[in-house]
Amino acid sequence: MTSDVHSALYLSIPFCRTKCSFCNFASGVYSRDLFDRYVAHIEHDIDRAPALASEVGASFDPLLDSVYLGGGTPSVLAPGQLDRIFAAILRVFKLLPTTEFTVEVAPGTLSDDVLASLLRAGVSRVSLGAQSFVDRESHSVGRLHSRDITLRDVARLREAGINGISIDLIAGLPYQTAESWEYSLAEVIALAVPHVSVYMLEIDDESRLGRELIAGGTRYHAHHVPDDALTVALYERACERLNAAGIVQYEISNFAREGHQSRHNLRYWHRLPYYGFGVDAHSMLSAPTPSDPDRALRIAASDSLDAFLAGAPPEITIVSRQQAIEETYFLGLRLNRGVELLAIKERFGIDAVDDYREAIATLVADGLLAIEEGWLRLTPRGRLFSNEVFAAFLRA
Repeated sequence: MTSDVHSALYLSIPFCRTKCSFCNFASGVYSRDLFDRYVAHIEHDIDRAPALASEVGASFDPLLDSVYLGGGTPSVLAPGQLDRIFAAILRVFKLLPTTEFTVEVAPGTLSDDVLASLLRAGVSRVSLGAQSFVDRESHSVGRLHSRDITLRDVARLREAGINGISIDLIAGLPYQTAESWEYSLAEVIALAVPHVSVYMLEIDDESRLGRELIAGGTRYHAHHVPDDALTVALYERACERLNAAGIVQYEISNFAREGHQSRHNLRYWHRLPYYGFGVDAHSMLSAPTPSDPDRALRIAASDSLDAFLAGAPPEITIVSRQQAIEETYFLGLRLNRGVELLAIKERFGIDAVDDYREAIATLVADGLLAIEEGWLRLTPRGRLFSNEVFAAFLRA
């Protein structure tokens, strides 16, 4: 990590107005009585961050290049609760003038008071979970907003001076067709936002929608979910349309105008240190020793809200050299630029490349990977089968 790169902070808010039928994240609809208890635990954990880092032998850098509040839906918190979280961050950490400060917002939850809280904290970027601009599609998975509400929230953010706006879209929602997808793409392009994320709907077996699909039932509009071929075609069309509009793909699911890539997510893909607070949040901290200057620790909070509120201690593990090599490949390959093989060899030794030559050759022959001027990257087809590609780099 270079001297001009500092830390990042992720904070998980596991509360939602409604639980999307496809979601299996550590989030849900809870009583507001829990919100204050949760915020108090977050405040405590943030206040303890320097001491915890010292206890486990990790470096502590209070300067933040990026802050990201995700979930769940952070904007369902009361403005006063958001203010408390922001104040806790600033008690322990320092924001730079250039810090990217992102908060995820569900359209329709951006009240005037919540917006005022974001402005007081210096939030510079908002990620809006629109999912679709066709109301039937977004409502089919449990979203409560409409197209008009999304457009209104974008306008209100811009009027308030927050121009760093990202819109999420999902390919493969119930009732989605090639024609309706063209409409959503046209809408997001017309909004001229600087960042768009496009996800192919992944049906988790433990989600309500996933269980219904397995059962062959009709609840949650399961019988109107597009087949895999159409979902892939929708994703490929999004790549084509967004790239042509100057919203250029830089990662499997992410597209941005020049200079507007998500700085926070880039940290994950580049394996730079970050702090995580809240349910199911993870930290990765540098913890060098004389014999291992690249040593890193992963600190994982419980994925159970009850356990988290009961004070369950985090799980702390050392990131092994082999794990670091594997992560360097499968995280770096998510980026369109890919990974530089020479840089991997210089950091981990020649065996970190040689041990994978056969797997790489097979993936190149299968048209899933390409090598150009020392850079290894996914092909367009490889992005569709990225999980299979990444699995080839796991040795455990």
